[in-house]
Formats: sequence, C-alpha cells, structure tokens
Amino acid sequence: MAVVEWKKFLIPYEQAVEELKVKFRSIRRELRRKNEYSPIEFVTARVKEVSSILEKANKFDIPLERIAYEMEDIAGVRIMCQFVDDIDTVVELIRQRKDMQIIYEKDYITNVKSSGYRSYHIIIKYPVNMVDGPTEILAEFQIRTLAMNFWATVEHSLNYKYKHDIPIDVKSKLKNAADAAFKLDEQMMDIKDEIKDAQKLFEVKSSLVTGIVENILTLSSLGKISEASRFSEQLNKLLEVGEAYELNSLLQETKKALDKYNKN
Repeated sequence: MAVVEWKKFLIPYEQAVEELKVKFRSIRRELRRKNEYSPIEFVTARVKEVSSILEKANKFDIPLERIAYEMEDIAGVRIMCQFVDDIDTVVELIRQRKDMQIIYEKDYITNVKSSGYRSYHIIIKYPVNMVDGPTEILAEFQIRTLAMNFWATVEHSLNYKYKHDIPIDVKSKLKNAADAAFKLDEQMMDIKDEIKDAQKLFEVKSSLVTGIVENILTLSSLGKISEASRFSEQLNKLLEVGEAYELNSLLQETKKALDKYNKN
C-alpha cells in the first residue's frame, strides 16, 4: 500500500476509536452524575502506527490485502478499572451493547500468560458511517486494573528495548512484579467497600463546596461583599475538617441569602 492508501485505510479506524472513547467515557460520566459507582476509571484508545501494522503482518504472515480481516487490534480501546471485579462489570456492559458485535473474548486474568500478563480482551466488529457509506472494522478492547496496566506498560517498553527477547533474569523479575501487582489488586479488593465509601464522601463534599463557592461568587457579583466574605470565612474553616452535613448547612445558608436578594 502507498502512503496515501494507508491514510485512507486508517480513516474508519480513527473514527471508530474516537466514537468508542466518547461512548465509554459517557458511561462513566452518567454514573457519576447519578451518584452511582462507576466500574470505569478511565478510557484511552489508539490506532496502530503503520510501522507496527507492517511489523505484525510480517510476524504472523498476514498478506496486506487481508489485514482488515485478520488483524484485530488496529483499533484498540483500553478501559481501566479500580478493582478486579469491576472488569466483569465492564465486560457485561460491552456484551449488552447493540452498537457492536462481539467476535470472541480472551480472558488473560483467569488464564494468566506465562509472562505474568493479565488483562481481559474482547474483539468486536464495529460499524462506522463513512461519507461513502457504512463500513465495519475490527477493534480490540483491553479491560484491566490500574495495577495490571502499569505492569503491561513496563513489559511493552522492555519488549521494545529487547526486540521481544527479554533476558531471562529480567523476565523473572518481571513475572515476580506481575504477581506482586495482582496481590495488590487482591488486597485492594479486601477494602473495596471502605475505598468506595471514602470516594463517595469526597465526591459529595466536592459537590457541596462547588455549590457554596458558586453562591459566594454570585453574592459578590451582586455587591454583597461583606456577606460573601463571611461565608468565605466559614467555608475556609470547614474545608479541612468540616463534615458533609456542616457543608450542606452552609450551602443552604448561601442559598437563602441569594433567594432574599433575588426577591428584592
């Protein structure tokens, strides 16, 4: 393929990863706005570089004219989770979607690779609406925890450095690190409820503080400087050690003050 053909060839893949990023980030945003726990921590996506496509095609003897049908990870979406059991939840979310077709799944969490690699892969067929009409591309989801992702990133860098021939001693240390990372994931599962409660409390407090600050700024814009200053002082005292109910009380006070001046 010539350079111009490669650019044309990759257009639907580039469009697909942008759409998929938006869709799965929107799930996270929707759940957070409803004050519900999101199994999705963050989402990244990429389209393989041409050099990587050619290298893989050469490695697996994939003819150039068959790349679109046989290379499954030209478009890649990575979904990171906080906890191991969040992965199952995300997998189920993907299974339930009507805008993509699952081709097959690869569970490298239950069936850990000899290197220590852990992740859950889902290969999908995804329809993209192009100017010339709809086309379908293959894409790969990788769902993993933050710890798994950190380890996989390190392994990828080492594979690049050693051209996929990592020295035995480094491999051994890498495998030990993978086991340690998974042990960390297991320990985090033991205190998952505590962590979720803490995160929810933080989000509640953040929302209350945002509301208070907005009301104080509105009071200032109305020329009620002394009242805005008094509320600011109260907020500053509560920021470090204030409880949620105290912040909520202050929020209600600022609302009453605004209502009073708005009526006038």
